[in-house]
Amino acid sequence: METKITLVVEEAAWRGHRGLLPRLAAAAEAARKAGKLPAKSRFTILLADDARLKKLNHDFRGKNKPTNVLSFPAHDDGYRGDIALAYGVTRAEALKAKKKFADHATHLVVHGVLHLAGHDHEHAADAKLMEPLETRILAKLGIADPYEGPA
Repeated sequence: METKITLVVEEAAWRGHRGLLPRLAAAAEAARKAGKLPAKSRFTILLADDARLKKLNHDFRGKNKPTNVLSFPAHDDGYRGDIALAYGVTRAEALKAKKKFADHATHLVVHGVLHLAGHDHEHAADAKLMEPLETRILAKLGIADPYEGPA
């Protein structure tokens, strides 16, 4: 059984970027492999608006503001969990950092999948493992190190 990545587009603005959806699916698959999730893994990526992410962030993390990406690991061998991205926050962050929207969104998908694989960055030691892994995955996808800032 191959990986089953379901992309759910709730915010139409995500569709306004030509080639983005297949690119995000490919990034999710690359992160799945690098994160050593089994090939049979299934997960969902919700491409939503800021209001949806604000509600999820409030309901699950007690933070009453939108955020760029949230991951909800399922800890199941088959279904690994859900990832949600906010269009407006992602767009604003990309503009502020002078990055391409598609590159930043791809980074957030990679980041989210690595969370589903059990990686974290809450502590400096964990971030020292997760961030270089993100950077390696993104480099293979032709994206510059997101932690180095604009070129």
